[in-house]
Amino acid sequence: MNSEIAKNTAIQKEKTSKMNLSRKAYVIKDNFELFLLALPGIILFFVFKYMPMYGIIIAFKKFNPNLGIWGSKWVGFKNFEFFFTSQDAWRVTRNTVLYSLDFIVIGLIAAVAIALMLYNLRSRTAVKVYNTVMILPKFLSMVLIAYIVYAMLNPSAGLLNQILGVFGGPSDIDWYSKPEAWPFILTIVHIWQVVGMDSIVYYAALMGIDESLFESAMIDGANKWQQTIYIAIPHLIPIITITTTLALGHIFSGDFGLFYQTTRDVGTLYPTTDIINTYTFRGLVGGHLEVASAVGLFQSVVGLILVVVTNSIVRKINPENSLF
Repeated sequence: MNSEIAKNTAIQKEKTSKMNLSRKAYVIKDNFELFLLALPGIILFFVFKYMPMYGIIIAFKKFNPNLGIWGSKWVGFKNFEFFFTSQDAWRVTRNTVLYSLDFIVIGLIAAVAIALMLYNLRSRTAVKVYNTVMILPKFLSMVLIAYIVYAMLNPSAGLLNQILGVFGGPSDIDWYSKPEAWPFILTIVHIWQVVGMDSIVYYAALMGIDESLFESAMIDGANKWQQTIYIAIPHLIPIITITTTLALGHIFSGDFGLFYQTTRDVGTLYPTTDIINTYTFRGLVGGHLEVASAVGLFQSVVGLILVVVTNSIVRKINPENSLF
């Protein structure tokens, strides 16, 4: 009797396995063209994201180009120790984290606000025009953006100094020698560059809301503000959660072009503009590949931990809003 039950169970498992294989084969066949379209992106992602991971080994070695990666001497965690005990570690880590949090919070508020304003516009043509104008900075080279910023802040002929002079203020401020001003300058430049593209994501989510919800709210006497608070924003919570979770993964990273090109790498501004990425770049330029690799690995590991922890918290609160 037991042998017969075991035999039937084995037959059932075999049938289930065959059904799963046939289902997978059908999915692959049905989406073959989509897989082909995705193939170039997958290859590029593998080449530029996974293959360079081989270089992680450098973080644990005293790298000598003449000996190669494997021939260089193992030093364990000495490179990490060098970074964390240096006088620059606290400064660059503090700046990186604070700027990232600043960009996440202010960028989120600005993007959601613009998306809501676009959603409430009656003219679809106006929405298209505004969207096009606002996303243009995202496609500008950071070198060009840095030049625009310099044209604004040039100590002798900058537009900002000229405007201040017209209104009776000082017209000879050397902005590139005032580190206290750059947290505001960099925040404005960053938000100006990314807010247009970010707002499109939230605008697309708003377009998916059932119009009958707003109609019912209007019948019940809800004004525009109440409709926004109780209908529009709750529908944005899932996408806000996902984008914020992904952004937290980059909290120990930063936009290298923004902090290096825009500030013109002026040493006077380092107290408020130097981040881990620019510190790593200077290490690479100075030939300290092992220290730069150690810092980069530190950034990646911390980012991964933050994403996993944040997603776990979100999953416990509301599983539908979690990434995985």
